[in-house]
Amino acid sequence: MSKGKVRQVWKYYEVKDGKVVRKKRECPICGNGVFLAEHKDRYSCGRCGYTEWKKPRKLKWVPEAGVFIVE
Repeated sequence: MSKGKVRQVWKYYEVKDGKVVRKKRECPICGNGVFLAEHKDRYSCGRCGYTEWKKPRKLKWVPEAGVFIVE
C-alpha cells in the first residue's frame, strides 16, 4: 500500500438482522480478511495472484502455432 492511501474496509461489510455479512468474496487460498478484487471478467487476489473467471473460457488448440487461444 502506498503512503497516505486510506483503505475503506468498512465498505466491504454490512449488518443484516444483527449479523455482519461480507459483501465481497474472500480468497480461498489466503483465508479470512483477504478479499478478491472484482474486474469485468474475473475475480483476482492481489496478495497471492489467485484468479477466478466469471464465465468459463473456451480454449481452442491451434496446431500450426502450437498454442491454445481463447475464443
